[in-house]
Amino acid sequence: MRIAVAALVLASLSGPALAQGDVIAQRKDIMKGVGGATRDPGRMLRGEPFDIAKVKAALAVYADSAAKMSGLYPAGSETGGETTASPKIWQAKADFDARFAKFGADAKAAAAAITDEASFKAEMPKVLQNCGACHEVYRIEKK
Repeated sequence: MRIAVAALVLASLSGPALAQGDVIAQRKDIMKGVGGATRDPGRMLRGEPFDIAKVKAALAVYADSAAKMSGLYPAGSETGGETTASPKIWQAKADFDARFAKFGADAKAAAAAITDEASFKAEMPKVLQNCGACHEVYRIEKK
């Protein structure tokens, strides 16, 4: 009986740590997905042939990711899992969450506005600026 109680106590204490690790892993996976989705549009902006299907797919990844991301930064997940999330996220959480909302809204607007290569070249940089603007403030560069 004592062993069972001890096991339950240990499990309850390790649960929050595992949950924190899980959100860090989830947000890292989502960010990797965003990075992967950016490859083709980035190449197109540098002169590779335009492919609207790839652009629309990337924008769908952005919108989906933006909807999920702010919920993956709960209090207590500031450290661990080799995170590059800056402590500034939790100091300015409303701004951080608003940036994800803007990223998602911009991705949806671009998906509606992009119909050809010219509109892609006009709209896609606006969406991608969200990434850099957020990373400048809320990401710690790996050394």
